[in-house]
Amino acid sequence: MLTRRHAVAGGLCTASLARPAIAASLNDRMTGDLSPVHDPCIIRQGATYHLFCTSQANQKPGLIHWRTSPDLVNWTLVGAVMPALPDWALEKVPGVRGAWAPDISLINGRYHLYYALSTFGKNRSVIALQTTATLDRADPAFGWRDEGVVFASGPGDDFNAIDPNIIATGDGRVWMSFGSFWSGLKLLEIDPATGKPRPGAALAAIAARPRPSAIEAPCIVERDGWFYLFASFDFCCRGADSTYYTVVGRSKAVAGPYVDRDGKAMMKGGGFIVLHADLDPAKRFKGPGHVAVLRDDARDHIVYHAYDARKGGVPTLRIQPLGWTDDGWPLAL
Repeated sequence: MLTRRHAVAGGLCTASLARPAIAASLNDRMTGDLSPVHDPCIIRQGATYHLFCTSQANQKPGLIHWRTSPDLVNWTLVGAVMPALPDWALEKVPGVRGAWAPDISLINGRYHLYYALSTFGKNRSVIALQTTATLDRADPAFGWRDEGVVFASGPGDDFNAIDPNIIATGDGRVWMSFGSFWSGLKLLEIDPATGKPRPGAALAAIAARPRPSAIEAPCIVERDGWFYLFASFDFCCRGADSTYYTVVGRSKAVAGPYVDRDGKAMMKGGGFIVLHADLDPAKRFKGPGHVAVLRDDARDHIVYHAYDARKGGVPTLRIQPLGWTDDGWPLAL
């Protein structure tokens, strides 16, 4: 049985965990190209895991760094999705210098890699899309195709179109959650035939926090009749001074309402803590957040970045098994 008791007051967390014995955690064994990794997403094709992450225009080998692994332990940087920003990017988002927060999924037989173009502190932002028939670079069918803009926000909107995440539900429908600060996290239905919003689709609000509205990076997964919404609270991108942490709520419907383990609505700042720097016994990795959940055969994993205080606060890849309490709440093991 897995249990956790926690209390939150003023944004600070105290927690005690009862965990099963786990032989040599992935984080202790991982090696290779583990940093800089920020905002990771992951998928497996065949025997290979593919991981994509945020990168800036001045970071070789290009935009949206691409790593692979045969086992989740040994990681190799193999390239980037784009050598440079698309020609239309600077027109849509003046001043953009990077491709942020990718999300990878398989829709209608093509790999869809959504990503965000934005600048810090502004909501003139774009979610865009690249697709390919395969992730095997030796396959003649391989090749990224620019599908252009999927969804955008601007100064007149009360939301920010970044941090996309895709979930396909059992009825064949596809949904994108997204959002950062402003009025919180949103949900939008996607047409699986185009990878873009279904005509007439309306935005739904799924999570928010009081000002300074520090919530972003949604990730939704389905398990045992529940939809689980993971989100990152507080502030990233400050190295070892980052205060980011990860929470979750759940709902019987993909559009919510999501509540935490105590029944507090995520639209009112609720969230059950899954990752927090205070849960690191070594106090080394700060600001754990922007998660992806890998549903891999019989084992779930939570994939995220955290800032390594022993190495100047560099954002670093972290992967932990994801366990579930007897009442259906996730724990990073």
